[in-house]
Amino acid sequence: MAGILRRRLRRLLHRQEMTLESSAERVWQIAPGSMSISLPAYCLPNQLERVTNTAYSYYWADGGDREDLQRQMAGGIERFQAPTRGFLLKDAYLFDGAIHKANFGTRLYPRAGRLPQFHIEHEIDRGAVHSTFDGNMFFGLWLTDDCTIYPLAASEGLPVTTDQPASAHTLAYEDWLGMKPVRLHSAFLREVVLFDDHLQNQDKRARFRSISDRLLSRVQVAPHPGVFIIRGGSGKRRILHNEREIAEYLRERRGFRIVDINVADVPTILAACAGAQVVAGVEGSHLIHGVMVLQPGGAVLALQPPDRFCAVIKRTTDRDGQHYGFVVGHAEEDGFRIDPVEVERTLDFFPT
Repeated sequence: MAGILRRRLRRLLHRQEMTLESSAERVWQIAPGSMSISLPAYCLPNQLERVTNTAYSYYWADGGDREDLQRQMAGGIERFQAPTRGFLLKDAYLFDGAIHKANFGTRLYPRAGRLPQFHIEHEIDRGAVHSTFDGNMFFGLWLTDDCTIYPLAASEGLPVTTDQPASAHTLAYEDWLGMKPVRLHSAFLREVVLFDDHLQNQDKRARFRSISDRLLSRVQVAPHPGVFIIRGGSGKRRILHNEREIAEYLRERRGFRIVDINVADVPTILAACAGAQVVAGVEGSHLIHGVMVLQPGGAVLALQPPDRFCAVIKRTTDRDGQHYGFVVGHAEEDGFRIDPVEVERTLDFFPT
């Protein structure tokens, strides 16, 4: 058996690529698509003139240049959010961070930079993959995307994910949400279900709101003005030199709570975020802790480095009827700095 698998795997490495749809035994619609209209972002005048570079442009179709960024932040963009679909593959393999089936392959995390070892550790009768490439790369997208796919996966087979290291925060969310995925490095999957759920249709919104309700049921909730989430040096490097100064400023002036994700566990973080009218902090995955329990009508205020403006979070706030605002900082040494007064003035723009 092992020799047969090795020969098949060698052939897979020399394939001509096919699409997921053409490789699937069955393709079906799980939920319909829906139309959406983006909301305007709140900011002070001329903020976008400070932007020198962008990351992960909000719409896949654009190039992320300044003109597109201005159009995106102005809102009013009508877009069709594609249906959620399922794809059944037979006789597929998971190895080297990808699902392979004959002439098809889809990557779940980057290659290790070396030739993969042809060793299959498990055989699965029917699995369903709930992890995505972006979710494996970014904790925030694991929360917004992979966790919302998990209920779909659990209904179709054994929920399967990759063997990427899981942080304490990841494991805590899995525990609170009753997620019990099987982590695999390599496997032969007699049947495996993959999902296309990357856009923001109303079914995805409903699944996300269900997750939010489950998290809120675990903490005490009382309305409060906002929470500032300290990022520090975690994640991809973007250092706001006066981050704690801004956090303390908002606590004194606006009654914000402060929570540091580098020292706080998930129960502590969510207890601080629950009931917040505004979730504020440096743009990044750590803000998604607050977004997970942010209610419709609430707001996110992202403090943006000028050389890495990113508005991916706006995908979620637009979908869920929440407001999005930003302040762009000024480059300084190996990071950036933001005027606390600009932060407070931007907060004044948000609807009450």
